[in-house]
Amino acid sequence: MNLVAMRMLMGDTAKYLGIIFGLTIASFLITQQGAIFCGLMSRTFGALTDLAQPDLWVMDPKVQFIDDIKPLQDTALYRVRGIEGVEWAVPLYKGLLKARLDNGSFQTCNVLGLDDATLIGGPPEMVEGQLADLRRAESVIVDEYGAKGKLAQQLPDGRTIPLGVGDTLELNDRRAVVVGICKVSRTFQSQPVVYTTYSRAVGFAPRERKLLSFILVKARDGLTPQAVSQRIMDLTAVQKGTKFTPTLLAIPRDDFKWMTVVYFMRYTGIPINFGIAVALGFFVGLAIAAQTFYQFTLENIKHFGALKAMGAGSGLLLRMIMLQAVIVGAIGYGLGVGLAAFMGYRVGASTELAFFLPWQLLVITGLATIAIVTLSAALSLLKVVRLEPAIVFKG
Repeated sequence: MNLVAMRMLMGDTAKYLGIIFGLTIASFLITQQGAIFCGLMSRTFGALTDLAQPDLWVMDPKVQFIDDIKPLQDTALYRVRGIEGVEWAVPLYKGLLKARLDNGSFQTCNVLGLDDATLIGGPPEMVEGQLADLRRAESVIVDEYGAKGKLAQQLPDGRTIPLGVGDTLELNDRRAVVVGICKVSRTFQSQPVVYTTYSRAVGFAPRERKLLSFILVKARDGLTPQAVSQRIMDLTAVQKGTKFTPTLLAIPRDDFKWMTVVYFMRYTGIPINFGIAVALGFFVGLAIAAQTFYQFTLENIKHFGALKAMGAGSGLLLRMIMLQAVIVGAIGYGLGVGLAAFMGYRVGASTELAFFLPWQLLVITGLATIAIVTLSAALSLLKVVRLEPAIVFKG
């Protein structure tokens, strides 16, 4: 009977391909839009991904996400270093500064100032130069995308010359010499990333009373980041009335990532926009597949009636329909997911497209495809259950 069901399914090529087309479009849209959404969300915490060495990020308690900078007093660094369970603690400056290029134009850059002694938090991969070159006078390291894009020199004939080692910038009217090019995770605003030392970054930044953005902390071996985090907050709390209020927020890196994602999901329209696109893909696929599958069943209703007249039970006919639904669902899912992955690989490699395809998204697309084929087959199942075998004898 399985062979009969497959022959019935593939007998009408146009309807067979129509069902697969609908499921392919649905799985493609769900996967593609979901992957772009995941890509955008992963860019919101790109700096956290690149700075993999520290276990904890210490900040002002009112910070809501990675780019919500609320500077700390320099004394906070020494307080954290003196807490038992802290292996090391280093400062990090993070801020947006305008860079003046050789042609006189300005470009906002995401500047990261690393601890002068250890350079902890440096770029994950160097393309040219070495991280240790930051110890040279006036030195900075620029990310590869920024050097080839927004920081590149525009020639009168329209050509661009990427920023390279030895070129200079002006950050807040202070000279900076490029000593290296690195690869980093893309940022949400796609701004160039500039690395330098903490003391030099503080010199580049506009003068403020407090300039310490974050404190990066490594927990001692044998202690969990959560335990050290709680200890830091407890020992730096101050009493206000009858309650103790933390003056510092210490949070594990992965938790800080999730806090950043939650902020963007809650206070921006990104989830709604992509949610509408995903829902549209689901319902378009459902409409095409359901209509085509029902028409396919109607055209083969006499064959089902003949099988029922020959003694085939409703359960056997239902299994035949479900087999047909599983076949077209698996093919449509595979084509849609494969097409989305190929598009993300080809387009994302050469453009600013944010594309990240985690395995969880593949599972979600698979469940959506199962829902579509199940709902599409439901009408056909109802028709077959109510089918009278005598229909085979009617003209």
